[in-house]
Amino acid sequence: MVNFSNSAVTLLISGLFSSVSFAAEFSLSSPDLQPGQAIKSEQYWNSFGCQGGNVRPQLKWQNAPKKAKSFAVTVYDNDAPTGSGFWHWVVHDIPFTSNSLSSTTLPKGAIEGNTDMGKPGYFGPCPPEGRKHSYTYKVYALDVEKLAVPQGATSALTGFFLHQHSLQTAEITVTAGPR
Repeated sequence: MVNFSNSAVTLLISGLFSSVSFAAEFSLSSPDLQPGQAIKSEQYWNSFGCQGGNVRPQLKWQNAPKKAKSFAVTVYDNDAPTGSGFWHWVVHDIPFTSNSLSSTTLPKGAIEGNTDMGKPGYFGPCPPEGRKHSYTYKVYALDVEKLAVPQGATSALTGFFLHQHSLQTAEITVTAGPR
């Protein structure tokens, strides 16, 4: 039978706890979005029967992985009746020095990729009449400064590159509709 002294056990346990580091979680927040809640009317798109202002929400992220070299942000309709959801916004090459997006401008160097509308830009939520959809606003911490997405790439191809270079993600899911 092995007999350990109290001081040896204490030393062993304290050594284990001192080597463990508790990092804060990568997170996304917004003064304009409340997780699980409905978006404001001004954030709805202004087409396809919706009469919103197409205003982007302000987004802020914190505690990004130390190895992050850039960021990307997407907005995805989880419930679009397409069989594969719907990309409402795709932005990549956001400099690692940025930790937020305003509702009106993008940081220098950031690129808006094609959405499922077939063109770049922000297209606010607009579920079909009588339906409620959930929308995920997601920030990706990436391991590259520039995402090597071919010009004119589809949102699906950009999504492939995002997943290949993602270190970590943080998200907020909100609802829109029924209208």
